[in-house]
This record gives sequence, C-alpha cells and structure tokens, in this order.
Amino acid sequence: MTLTVKTDGDFVFIDEGKGETLLLLHGLFGALSNWQDVVHHFSKNYRVVIPMMPIYDMPLTSAGIEGLCEFIEGFVAFKQLKDVTLLGNSLGGHIGLAYTLRNQTNVKRLVLTGSSGLFEDSMGGSYPKRGSYEYIKERVAYTFYDPATATEELVTEVFEITKSIPKCMRIVAIAKSAQRNNMADLISDIKVPTLLVWGLNDTITPTMVAHEFNRLIPNSELHFIDKCCHVPMMEHPKEFNEILDNFLSAT
Repeated sequence: MTLTVKTDGDFVFIDEGKGETLLLLHGLFGALSNWQDVVHHFSKNYRVVIPMMPIYDMPLTSAGIEGLCEFIEGFVAFKQLKDVTLLGNSLGGHIGLAYTLRNQTNVKRLVLTGSSGLFEDSMGGSYPKRGSYEYIKERVAYTFYDPATATEELVTEVFEITKSIPKCMRIVAIAKSAQRNNMADLISDIKVPTLLVWGLNDTITPTMVAHEFNRLIPNSELHFIDKCCHVPMMEHPKEFNEILDNFLSAT
C-alpha cells in the first residue's frame, strides 16, 4: 500500500480508510511516512488521517505549541472530524495534549508515544548545526535503539531541512516553546482513556517521563517496548500496532 498525499485548501494530509477516525500527529523532524505501518494496519477498519504540520514554513511569530495547536484545530474543523482518537509522537504528542485540553469533547481517546510535554532532550541536548552531515547523522541515529534504522535517506532528509536558515529558526523556536510549555499542572484534567506506549530505551523522553505521564493522567495505561527508543511505531511497528489494537478494542 502506497500512501497517497492529498492537498485540500491550505492543508496537506493523508486520509485513508473509513470508520472511526484516528488522527495522527508527527514530531518535530517527523514526516507523514513515520506512521506508514500504522496506516497500513488500521486503515482496514478505521479512517486514518495525518495532517502535515507547517513546522518549517509557519510564521515565525506563531512557531510554537500554541500556533501548532491552532493549526490542528483549523484542520479538524476544515475536515469536520468528530470524536477522534488522537495519536501523537514526540512533539506531536505535546500538540495532542494541548488539543485535548482545549477540545476534550471532540477527543474519544488519546495515545502518546515518546511525547514531550513534561521533559525532553531535544536533538540529544543541542539544537541542529547547519552544514554538518555527520552531526545530523549522529543526532538522527540517537533517536533509534538500532542506529541502522537511521537510513541514509532519512538522514539526508533531515540534513536538507537543517541547511535552511529559515527552517532552522522555526525548529529552534518550536523546540524552545515545547521546553517552556510544561504541562504537569494541566494534564490531570484529561479524562479520556489514554494509552502511553514508550520505548524502554528512549533517550529523548526517558522512561521516568512515561511513568510521570501515567501518574498525572487519571485514566491512563502504560506499555513499554524493549530494545526501542523514541519512535516505537517505526522501530517495532508490529508490537506497537498490537498494543494499540488491544486498547482500541477495550475502549
């Protein structure tokens, strides 16, 4: 199955399958393809929608958690999506938390994997260096338990992004916004069923972050995947999909 990227109005997105809506949000350096195995598995029984967030070209003045949350609100309204199950990885989880707090009546379930919002070690503790392919290769590999997962294609994609000064300015602005936007005092208000799927070897949002999300979000359950770092749905798609399947069936 090849993912078909669609454009409608100001939005670029994937929209596959029919049924209950799963709305997937990618991370800071993420892409629509990060969720490919999830789309393949769940579009048989669900409508799977992934908006491409305007991380690299949104106005610099609105480049942050609030601006991205407003973008998702606009997308949901434009597509008239109702009772969504919201899945977010890394920064996408952070946006998912913000959206849920502002629109809880339209969220049926929340799924977080390697989410920021409490603590994250952005880019392994540093901001992207322009012009250094080896640095970018090292930082992308840092995202995965098995560095081989950081394919040349993936590294090159991130490298090309970081060569652009305007894109780098937005990346830094969004990363700083995420670090400032700590949600510890807010997320106890989330009442929808919440699934936490974490890599046991996550170096960016470590296991303590997952336990803290589990403690603070009342109706939440936590699952770890071994030999897995920051993007479980890419590193262990079969196990991730099985955990998600069980959660969707139970709720």
